Amino acid sequence: MRSISLRRRIAVLSLLSLSLAGCASLGSGRLVASSAPPELSGPAASAIAGDMVTKFAEQVGPGTGTIILKPDGSPFGQALVTSLKSWGYAVATDQKTGAEKTIPLAYVLESYDGQVLARLSTGSVELGRAYSATAAGASPASPVSVMQRG
Repeated sequence: MRSISLRRRIAVLSLLSLSLAGCASLGSGRLVASSAPPELSGPAASAIAGDMVTKFAEQVGPGTGTIILKPDGSPFGQALVTSLKSWGYAVATDQKTGAEKTIPLAYVLESYDGQVLARLSTGSVELGRAYSATAAGASPASPVSVMQRG
């Protein structure tokens, strides 16, 4: 029974990831607007942002450049900026910066089947993970999916 549930989650996560693949792509060096559900509670947004930034730093290194981000004004967007700064990243919310190394970053959060699917995308790496979210916080409901771009 448990293996069926796990298979279903993996299949749903895979299908949703594929369907969201173009939503936050970073083609032509331009950023797209990020999106997160506004009804996500502050504690859940902070927990998801903290976890995703930890995994992001594992892939690109902590504080390795200026993050260029177009937040959507949601609790998650605010929590993501705070978490990135706590990891030593400078964060610019427009495309103009004098920084030597910039990392364009976009995010997409979607509610699906009682879970929140989160994705962070840059030109070189994409991270995805499902979370069980409540008003009091959030916890990972799947392994982290990492896609490296060459």
